[in-house]
Amino acid sequence: MKQAFVLGAGMGERLRPLTEQLPKPLVPVFHRPLITYAFEHLHAVGVDRLVVNTHHLPDAYAQAFPDQRYRGTPIQFRHESPVRLETAGGIANVRDLLGNEPFLVYNGDILTDLPLKPLLTEHREKGNIVTLVLRSHGPSLHIAFDPRRGRVTDIRNKLGTGDEGKYLFTGIYACDPAIHDWITPGKVESVIPIFLNMIREGAKIGAVVIDEGSWWDLGSRTAYLAAHSALNGLYGPAIDPTAQIEDGAVLRGINVVGAGAVIESGAQLEDTIVWPGGRVVRGAQLKRCIVRGSISAAGIVEDADF
Repeated sequence: MKQAFVLGAGMGERLRPLTEQLPKPLVPVFHRPLITYAFEHLHAVGVDRLVVNTHHLPDAYAQAFPDQRYRGTPIQFRHESPVRLETAGGIANVRDLLGNEPFLVYNGDILTDLPLKPLLTEHREKGNIVTLVLRSHGPSLHIAFDPRRGRVTDIRNKLGTGDEGKYLFTGIYACDPAIHDWITPGKVESVIPIFLNMIREGAKIGAVVIDEGSWWDLGSRTAYLAAHSALNGLYGPAIDPTAQIEDGAVLRGINVVGAGAVIESGAQLEDTIVWPGGRVVRGAQLKRCIVRGSISAAGIVEDADF
């Protein structure tokens, strides 16, 4: 499977005020945009063409990828305006870019290193229209799946099967071009009703359970901070080499300080993230805070964002 549709149009309400400066998929994770981890994950299994939808702050994508490429892989952007089309509507809106070839869909606000090859194998061998990647543990277990048949049977008991679901939907799935037969172009619609209708009508919607690796939904500040703490050291240095940590600054716990950021003398940080270009002024005491780029943080503050 050579192409992927990466969802980049999310509003990121739960991450405000962070997403007032950047779209959610572009918030920095260990100094680089979150969405680039999806790009590299996909590239590792042979994806060589990316399609990304945009809506909120689309110019930020142009700044992040001025040549519409990421490490040699071309990116085609499709802006959704005036309204965001949700996932199913977004897929329909890029049909012309995806053509008549199968494709992967990948939520732009997740961070994961789970192996993708089992998904590709399952999708190819079972001839499914859609194949979801599931996990048997996590925060939202809403997918009902029959491992013997390899078929998804319900979601949140919406079809009245009596099964509320025991599996987490990771936001990664493989699609055959036939998925377009189930989606109405121009309609604002989540993909979940589409999946439910497919199950109801007996269409082949399968899944593969992949519990290996880590998986994070970074849609909230709590998860964003927790992922940085748990994954410290796995995605590069916590302190970017170009960051300036002045003498007399005190850093406790796990802090992530981005490129060109400045931590002034006398500032104290604990379990705090400073985006590239951020500044923490002299005398500031920050605990579990997030400082955006070009922002100067001051005061004695805990569990807040700048």
